[in-house]
Amino acid sequence: MSINVLLVDDQTLVREGLSSLLSLSDNVTVVAQASSGKEALEKNAQHSIDVILMDIRMPDMDGIEAVETLRSNGCQTPVLMLTTFDDHESIMRAIQAGAEGYLLKDVSLEMLVDAIAALSQGKTWLQPAITERILTGLKNNKSTESIDDKTLVEPLTDKEIAVLRLIAAGLSNHEIAESLFKSTGTVKNQVSSLMAKLGVRDRTRAVLKAIDIGLL
Repeated sequence: MSINVLLVDDQTLVREGLSSLLSLSDNVTVVAQASSGKEALEKNAQHSIDVILMDIRMPDMDGIEAVETLRSNGCQTPVLMLTTFDDHESIMRAIQAGAEGYLLKDVSLEMLVDAIAALSQGKTWLQPAITERILTGLKNNKSTESIDDKTLVEPLTDKEIAVLRLIAAGLSNHEIAESLFKSTGTVKNQVSSLMAKLGVRDRTRAVLKAIDIGLL
């Protein structure tokens, strides 16, 4: 089934360009567009949306404020931030607000479609370049605003840390299995184990917490 997408960007040419590109995919359908965070809230309520593709800097209400409002209203529609802003503060604010994914606008169409598909399946998506920005930001600013629990109930094994590093590099379970010469099932179990030890519910937050406590 096609994934219904709400496309939110204040620049008309960008919206139309993205819509045209996404129309090339058999798996994605842009069912609505919005030019501000406020309009995005209205369009999301009017349509059956699977994933919201959201810019950050917009008039009336920016993308991060829109995500915060959606979550405060109990809306759990996954949000993929697609923006030119790759600074640490913007990334962390978006994740804290409840965005499930963060991509820069220079990504390939293939990666964008993959990210949309991942979010529609309840997963998260953080491209490797974004992980690097977060790491740099945390080195320069030791704030723990995103993660407040630095204590692990049980330490990660060397094998789990190896898997975690490959997750941070953006590899899927299948790609990790090939890289480490393991079965996909084994890798899946290790991913579940390391997330449980880190006390997080998804891969993106596993990487964020690992960076914050010095595992990566």
